[in-house]
Amino acid sequence: MARSSSTSSNNAAELALPPTYEAALAELEQLVGQMESGALPLEQLLGSYQRGAALLKFCRSRLQAVEEQVKLLEDGQLKSWDAE
Repeated sequence: MARSSSTSSNNAAELALPPTYEAALAELEQLVGQMESGALPLEQLLGSYQRGAALLKFCRSRLQAVEEQVKLLEDGQLKSWDAE
Protein backbone atom coordinates (compact mmCIF):
# COMPACT_ATOMS: atom_id res chain seq x y z
CA MET A 1 0.00 0.00 0.00
CA ALA A 2 1.36 3.42 -0.94
CA ARG A 3 2.01 5.94 1.80
CA SER A 4 0.00 9.14 1.78
CA SER A 5 1.41 12.44 0.62
CA SER A 6 1.68 13.53 4.27
CA THR A 7 4.94 11.60 4.35
CA SER A 8 6.56 14.19 2.09
CA SER A 9 5.38 17.01 4.32
CA ASN A 10 6.94 15.29 7.34
CA ASN A 11 10.35 15.21 5.65
CA ALA A 12 10.94 18.93 6.28
CA ALA A 13 10.54 18.54 10.03
CA GLU A 14 12.69 15.38 10.10
CA LEU A 15 15.75 17.02 8.51
CA ALA A 16 18.76 17.37 10.76
CA LEU A 17 18.79 20.55 12.80
CA PRO A 18 21.46 23.15 12.04
CA PRO A 19 24.64 22.99 14.12
CA THR A 20 24.23 26.45 15.65
CA TYR A 21 21.56 28.75 17.02
CA GLU A 22 22.46 31.37 14.41
CA ALA A 23 22.05 28.92 11.53
CA ALA A 24 18.71 27.73 12.90
CA LEU A 25 17.49 31.30 13.33
CA ALA A 26 18.53 32.22 9.78
CA GLU A 27 16.68 29.21 8.37
CA LEU A 28 13.64 30.02 10.49
CA GLU A 29 13.60 33.61 9.24
CA GLN A 30 13.85 32.36 5.65
CA LEU A 31 10.94 29.94 6.19
CA VAL A 32 8.78 32.65 7.73
CA GLY A 33 9.47 34.92 4.75
CA GLN A 34 8.49 32.19 2.30
CA MET A 35 5.33 31.36 4.25
CA GLU A 36 4.31 35.01 4.52
CA SER A 37 4.76 35.48 0.78
CA GLY A 38 1.76 33.25 0.16
CA ALA A 39 3.49 31.61 -2.80
CA LEU A 40 3.98 28.15 -1.28
CA PRO A 41 1.66 25.29 -2.25
CA LEU A 42 -0.39 23.85 0.62
CA GLU A 43 1.72 20.67 1.03
CA GLN A 44 4.94 22.67 1.11
CA LEU A 45 3.37 25.17 3.51
CA LEU A 46 2.58 22.38 5.95
CA GLY A 47 6.11 21.00 5.73
CA SER A 48 7.57 24.47 6.21
CA TYR A 49 5.39 25.01 9.27
CA GLN A 50 6.55 21.70 10.75
CA ARG A 51 10.21 22.53 10.05
CA GLY A 52 9.71 25.99 11.56
CA ALA A 53 8.24 24.47 14.71
CA ALA A 54 11.27 22.15 15.02
CA LEU A 55 13.67 25.07 14.49
CA LEU A 56 11.83 27.20 17.04
CA LYS A 57 12.01 24.41 19.61
CA PHE A 58 15.74 24.05 18.92
CA CYS A 59 16.35 27.80 19.30
CA ARG A 60 14.39 27.97 22.54
CA SER A 61 16.30 25.04 24.00
CA ARG A 62 19.63 26.63 23.06
CA LEU A 63 18.61 29.93 24.66
CA GLN A 64 17.48 28.14 27.80
CA ALA A 65 20.78 26.22 27.99
CA VAL A 66 22.76 29.46 27.73
CA GLU A 67 20.56 31.09 30.36
CA GLU A 68 21.22 28.18 32.73
CA GLN A 69 24.97 28.49 32.13
CA VAL A 70 24.85 32.22 32.85
CA LYS A 71 22.93 31.55 36.07
CA LEU A 72 25.61 29.08 37.09
CA LEU A 73 28.35 31.59 36.38
CA GLU A 74 26.48 34.31 38.27
CA ASP A 75 26.10 32.14 41.39
CA GLY A 76 22.52 31.06 40.79
CA GLN A 77 21.03 34.42 39.80
CA LEU A 78 20.45 35.72 36.34
CA LYS A 79 21.62 39.33 36.33
CA SER A 80 20.57 42.10 34.00
CA TRP A 81 22.75 42.85 30.99
CA ASP A 82 22.28 46.61 31.57
CA ALA A 83 25.40 48.54 32.51
CA GLU A 84 25.33 49.75 36.09
